[in-house]
Amino acid sequence: MTSLSIEEFLHNFRQEILANAEANMDFLEVEFTQNIADELIDSGVIDGFELGHHRSATGGMRVDGYWFNDNSLDLFISDFANRETVQSLARAEISLIFKRLENFFTSSAEKNLYLSLEETSHGYDLARNIADRCGSFSKVNFFLFSERVLSTQVKELEDKHYNSWNFSYNIWDLSRLHRLQTSRGAREELEINFAEMIDPGLPCLPAHLDSATYKSYLVVMPAKILADLYGKYGPRLLEQNVRSFLQVRGNVNKGIRLTIMKDPEMFFAYNNGITATARHIEIVKTSSGFAIASLKDLQIVNGGQTTASLFHTNRKDKASLENIFVQMKLSVIDEEKSEEIIPQISEYANTQNKVNAADFFSNHPFHIRMEEFSRRLWVPAQQGSQRETKWFYERARGQYTDAQAKLTATQKKRFEAEYPKTQMFTKTDLAKFENVWEGYPISVNQGAQKNFSQYVGRVGQEWEKKPDQFNEFFFKRAIARAIIFRRTEKIVSAQSWYNGGYRANVVAYTIAMLSKICSRQNKSFDFLKVWHNQEITQTTIQAIEVTAKLVYNHIMHPTGNISNISEWCKKEACWITLQEKLYTLEQLLPVSFFEELAFTDQLENEARSSAKTQKMLNGIEAQKIVVGISGETWAYILAEGQEKGLFSIKEQGILQIAARLPEKIPSEKQSLILIDILEKAKLEAIYQK
Repeated sequence: MTSLSIEEFLHNFRQEILANAEANMDFLEVEFTQNIADELIDSGVIDGFELGHHRSATGGMRVDGYWFNDNSLDLFISDFANRETVQSLARAEISLIFKRLENFFTSSAEKNLYLSLEETSHGYDLARNIADRCGSFSKVNFFLFSERVLSTQVKELEDKHYNSWNFSYNIWDLSRLHRLQTSRGAREELEINFAEMIDPGLPCLPAHLDSATYKSYLVVMPAKILADLYGKYGPRLLEQNVRSFLQVRGNVNKGIRLTIMKDPEMFFAYNNGITATARHIEIVKTSSGFAIASLKDLQIVNGGQTTASLFHTNRKDKASLENIFVQMKLSVIDEEKSEEIIPQISEYANTQNKVNAADFFSNHPFHIRMEEFSRRLWVPAQQGSQRETKWFYERARGQYTDAQAKLTATQKKRFEAEYPKTQMFTKTDLAKFENVWEGYPISVNQGAQKNFSQYVGRVGQEWEKKPDQFNEFFFKRAIARAIIFRRTEKIVSAQSWYNGGYRANVVAYTIAMLSKICSRQNKSFDFLKVWHNQEITQTTIQAIEVTAKLVYNHIMHPTGNISNISEWCKKEACWITLQEKLYTLEQLLPVSFFEELAFTDQLENEARSSAKTQKMLNGIEAQKIVVGISGETWAYILAEGQEKGLFSIKEQGILQIAARLPEKIPSEKQSLILIDILEKAKLEAIYQK
């Protein structure tokens, strides 16, 4: 990818913020903060983000966002003034900004700040939540988002201890954002110096041949070091697949906890250990063998439950980890092969734990198919325009930007006309659009990563059963849902009763309620009409306005002992009690809304027809792959497979046909079976590609 100068990056970044603010009808500062937070979530730096703005009249305290983790609190503050040129951020200003954020936390935790705030404000919500929960975490991570460049005189901000909390400081300035977005994989690598933790480093045993394409090591990892690393880096230490898995099963493993508490000396014998990868390793030779001095981009691909359990048992139960050791298998993969090999290591390492639901990397067939549709299907030209456009599905982070990196100015203009920025959506966007319609607004309200994890678990299982249902109709319906979701965001922002808070929660529940209303009528929303028009009707707009107001009034009055609105929106009780108002909503909605609904069997017929077409297309694609392999190769696979008893009689018969290529061509149906045969052959190392 062509590298942008910092000045060019600032210009592009500003234009994106300006465009998003206009499209979302929101403040520039809000868009700036949300944009960076989304980037850090997608890159695995943070788990989630909620807007929560508060600024004191005297300027002594301020906060712009937050996120409660299992064992810590993240607080965010922005330094933004829509600057047009690259400017420096000095240490004195950094200290002042962080002091305001610290003041907000300490005033909330120790002085009940919420008592002096308006109950409907975001500041009240967050301040009271901190007061209620400050005893449940021991670490506070302060984040500063800045559109300026950090002064070269500022090297590192040291953590500090305050009362019962540890404070850490993180600055995401313009240059760091630039590195993150322009680096391959869009993720900032962890650099861990083991020599500083254990002199002269972490003892290891090489487990590879000199001729091997990658290096492997066996390591006995002190549990205390592993737990400390997890405490410091949290989810950044876990490869994306494992992170998703832990979000689904976030409990501490009882067996691991019991061993730590009762039989710590047996931990090494009882536990399977962890599997990890890195991109670079520094080895030192010692009198007793080899030691790892440092690692770049350490990622745990199997053993996240072990790692998290060690940390939580040490912290919550005060259990000592001094005499506990964990076996670690470490593979060092160079950057060129990491994108291909690391997901495979994670997949195979996690097989015994059935992480299939979360094994949803960007190269999964579902994402590849969605990408193919987005590059092929044109949106119908709208009234008054002769130009057709497409929706760009970004299955891997940064694809939209990368696709334009090497284009000339003219080519870039043509690309943006074909794929407008407003018609780009990501994997996490898709999960959000789909889940609100499918009845999972609680999942959407729990944050992008948790929602994505829930979505891929469900879709992954459906793909295994019936992949043909993910067809052109599914894609068009998904785009219609995207249009409805984004229009709902704008509609909510424009309402007179909306005071600027909890829009994401209102939008999720509004659409979920309309979906429920459609089901109660035994009808369906006419998604194909939205696809063809690329817009919703005035009647739908009215229905959204009515529903959104009902939803807003509901979520602003939590029941029970819950006072925090954001937390209330994540509870099952919120969704259950909201659905009790469906009958009331039906009476409020315009009659024309129900008249516009489609009969369910209409869309079901469309879906069935599209599934048949997809099945045929799958067969054609399979046939292309099959004929691209020589008859001699198929004959070899057949011979080797027969010797190992690998194939059924039916499979052997189809292989005999493939072995006669090119004079004999397998049918589409036979080709689909041959694709499955190839997978078997790969697992048995009969066929490699």
